[in-house]
Amino acid sequence: MNTQARNPLHGKTLEAIVTELAAHYGWIELGVRIPVRCFTHDPSVGSSLKFLRKTPWAREKVEGLYLFMLREQRRQGG
Repeated sequence: MNTQARNPLHGKTLEAIVTELAAHYGWIELGVRIPVRCFTHDPSVGSSLKFLRKTPWAREKVEGLYLFMLREQRRQGG
């Protein structure tokens, strides 16, 4: 049995997750939802990845927001 088959994070890179979140919410809203400096002060994918790779609690928040975004998109039909 493949335990990762239903995991939406499986096969997703952190870069892809941050890029999708930034495209969906925008950097300002992303900084409001997850108030960390890499999203609020001169945000970029590169600076965010550097911070998130070193900070497990922040990465968990980003992954949680990504899962929330996917659920909301499914509810809205797209």
